[in-house]
Amino acid sequence: MSFAVQLSFPNFNSDRTPKLITTIRLHRIQFVCNSSLNQTNSSSEDDTEHKSDGSQPRVVLVERYMNGTSKRYILDEKLHLTTFLEDESKSNGFSSKELPWLPDIVKDFVLPAGFPGSVSDDYLEYMLLQFPTNVTGWICHTLVTSSLLKAVGLDYSSGSTAAASAAAIRWVSKDGIGAVGRFFIGGRFGNLFDDDPKQWRMYADFIGSAGSIFDLCTPLYPAYFLPLASLGNLAKAVARGLKDPSFRVIQNHFAISGNLGDVAAKEEVWEVSAQLLGLGLGIFILSTPGVVTSYLVLASTWMTMRLLHLWLRYQSLSVLQFDTVNLKRARILVNLHVSNSTVLGCAECNKMENILSWEKFSVPRIVFGVSLSDMLGGERSGLKVKMLLKLYAKEKYILVVNQQPFKDFETLVSFKDGATSLSVLRSVWQTYWLYKNRSKQDEGFDQLKESLKTLDHRFEEFVQQLRDVGWDIDQINLKIRNDILIQEFIVD
Repeated sequence: MSFAVQLSFPNFNSDRTPKLITTIRLHRIQFVCNSSLNQTNSSSEDDTEHKSDGSQPRVVLVERYMNGTSKRYILDEKLHLTTFLEDESKSNGFSSKELPWLPDIVKDFVLPAGFPGSVSDDYLEYMLLQFPTNVTGWICHTLVTSSLLKAVGLDYSSGSTAAASAAAIRWVSKDGIGAVGRFFIGGRFGNLFDDDPKQWRMYADFIGSAGSIFDLCTPLYPAYFLPLASLGNLAKAVARGLKDPSFRVIQNHFAISGNLGDVAAKEEVWEVSAQLLGLGLGIFILSTPGVVTSYLVLASTWMTMRLLHLWLRYQSLSVLQFDTVNLKRARILVNLHVSNSTVLGCAECNKMENILSWEKFSVPRIVFGVSLSDMLGGERSGLKVKMLLKLYAKEKYILVVNQQPFKDFETLVSFKDGATSLSVLRSVWQTYWLYKNRSKQDEGFDQLKESLKTLDHRFEEFVQQLRDVGWDIDQINLKIRNDILIQEFIVD
C-alpha cells in the first residue's frame, strides 16, 4: 500500500545536519524495535544533547514515511543500531490544499502523485465541480436508455414501458460493472503512462481483445448474457483506461509546436474516417452468405481480423521515435556506453526497444526505493551505514549490490534530497558497470568505490554524447513510482 502526500519535515537543533532523501515501499519496512511517541521524543532529545559526545547513543538517521510515521536509527557506543518508530502525523502541520481529513489511501487513489505540488492551483476546484457534472450526465444517460431499447425492439403495448425499464437497468448495470475497470486503472496505475506509453497502448489492445471474446460467446450462452457482457465490458473498460492516457502522451509527443489541440482534433478525423470505413466493411462482411448463418465462420473471421489488428498496432507503435529517455531506453543506451563508450541515436534506440517487456524481468535487476534494513541485509552494523554515507557523499543516491545468496545480480538504490532523473540515470550506469565487471572485482566496498570512480570519469562524456545525437536530456522520464514512499535521512 502506498501514500502520496506533501512532506513537512520537522526542524532539528543542529544546523550542520545534512538531510538525505531515499524512497521505500512501505510493505517492505521491517520495524526491529518499536516505542511509543513519548519515549521516542525523549530519546531524540537526549541524542541531540549528546551529539558532540561520540560515546553516547545518538540518532544517525531518520526514515520518514508519507503516512506520517518515522523510524529513528540510534547508534550506540559499540556501533550497534536500534530503531524506534514514532507517529508525527498529528504534530506536523498540513496545508488546507493537502486535504488532511481525507484518508491517505484515498488520496493516493484519486489524486495525482505529489499532490498538490504536482498540479496547478485550480486542479482540485475543477475536479470537485467536474464530479457532480459527470454524475448528472450519467443519470440522463440511464433515463434515456429505456427509450432507445424500446425504439429498437419493444413496442408500446401494455407493459412494454416496464419491460424497457427493466432492460435498461440490466444494460446500465452491465456498463457500470465495466466502468469499474477504468476506475481501478486510473487510480492504481495513473503515473505509469508517462514513462512507457508504447507498452501500455499495446497492452490495452490485448486486454480489449480478451474482452471481445466474452461478447463473442454471448450467442452460445444467451442465458448468461449479463455476466458475459459485463465481463466483456469490464475488460474493454480496463483497455480504455490504459489506452486513453497512453495515447495522450503519444499525442503530446507529436505536438512539437505546442499544437496539442490541433493534433488531437486531426486524430479524431483519422479515427472517425477509419471507423466509418470499418463499419462499412463490417456490414458488407455480415451481408456475405454464410457469415451470419454459421457461427464458426463468424468467429474465424473475427479472429483473423483481430490478429491482423494486433499486428498492425504493434507495427504502428514500433515506428514511434521518442527523444526522451525512459528506463527501457536508458538500459539500452547505458549498456552500450559501458561496453564500448558509444551511444545510439533516437531512431536506432527506439527500434531496439522491446515494447512488451516488463521491467522486473530485465537484467541486471534494479530495485529503486529500498529501506536501510534492505540495504544492510539484516545487519545491525552502524559502521556499514557510516561507510555507505561517506562513500556516496557526492552522489544524490546510495546504491549497493544485493548480497543475498542464491539470487541473481541485483542492485538496491535509495535517493537523497535533491535527486533528479539524472541521478536515476547515474545509478543505472553504475549498476551496469558493476554487472559487467562483477567477475573481476571482489565483493564489497572496493567494488563500489571503483564503480563510482569510473562513473565520475565517464558519465559526463555519456551525457554529452546523448545530447550530440539528439536526446532530450532536459526531459528524462526516470521517475519514482507512486508505490514508493519517501524517507528522510538525517546524518551526524
